[in-house]
Amino acid sequence: MFHFKKESRIAFLSLLPTVIAVFIFVYGFILWTLRVSFSDWIGVMPNYTFAGFSNYSDIFKSERFQIDLWNTLFFTILFLFTCVIGGLLLAIFLDRKLRGGSIFRNIFLFPMAVSFVVTGVAWRWIFNPGMPGSLNGINQLLSNIGLSCLTWGWFTQSNHFMNFHVALISLIIAAAWQLTGYTMAMYLAGLTAIPVEMKEAARMDGASEFQMYRNVILPMLQPITLSVLIILVHISLKIFDLVYTMTGPGPGFATDVPGINMFETTFGGNRYGEGAAISIVMFILVAVVIIPYLINTMKRENI
Repeated sequence: MFHFKKESRIAFLSLLPTVIAVFIFVYGFILWTLRVSFSDWIGVMPNYTFAGFSNYSDIFKSERFQIDLWNTLFFTILFLFTCVIGGLLLAIFLDRKLRGGSIFRNIFLFPMAVSFVVTGVAWRWIFNPGMPGSLNGINQLLSNIGLSCLTWGWFTQSNHFMNFHVALISLIIAAAWQLTGYTMAMYLAGLTAIPVEMKEAARMDGASEFQMYRNVILPMLQPITLSVLIILVHISLKIFDLVYTMTGPGPGFATDVPGINMFETTFGGNRYGEGAAISIVMFILVAVVIIPYLINTMKRENI
């Protein structure tokens, strides 16, 4: 008994510095940001004069922030769809034990090894449309293979359909390129864990390959799908580095997101109160997704 208590004290003392650091540099700064969001801090010098909800009112009245919310919505939906469907199809392809599967698996996983900054720089060059007569990137490739009719402005486009800016397509492709491999790895782990006997039993019952995946395999992958969706939504809601290095706010804020808006408002415009308010809104959006998932996970573990 004494030996157990001694080990517990050692474990507690080992974790204590990390716990203190998390409370100070995570939760402490969240509370400080919340306080600043209710202040009248404009300019370099701190000003904690209470301003009520005026900062929140100002950002929600701002046309730029409204565009940011629409951009985040469309980006999240299309990003999730592309990553989940693409990752699932790649996982099914690799699960069939084809020759060279390990090579393809490494190729698909490679984008995970680079940061969003590197991805943004690379895809900025790829989608750089160039000028008429001096095309760049993918436009030059399309022109060289005789598909000049498909060249367009990519992330420099300011066109939009209702509230969807077509320039977001470039960002979605770049983000999906980096994280589809992660989704594939998650689904591949789930597929390899499904007993072969279960698949053979479904085939013996007369189920086609499509029916087997729809009625047997996919329902068993639901926990993985939920985890993938939660992680990808979390990434999409707080995305910053990819957008900052690849497109910035874009023409008419076509590729703007709350993270870019917060950065420019805070450090470019010195409107710290409004910047903090944008940060808190982003925090709430992420919390709305993460907290129910964590509660549900803890309930399942207790059961």
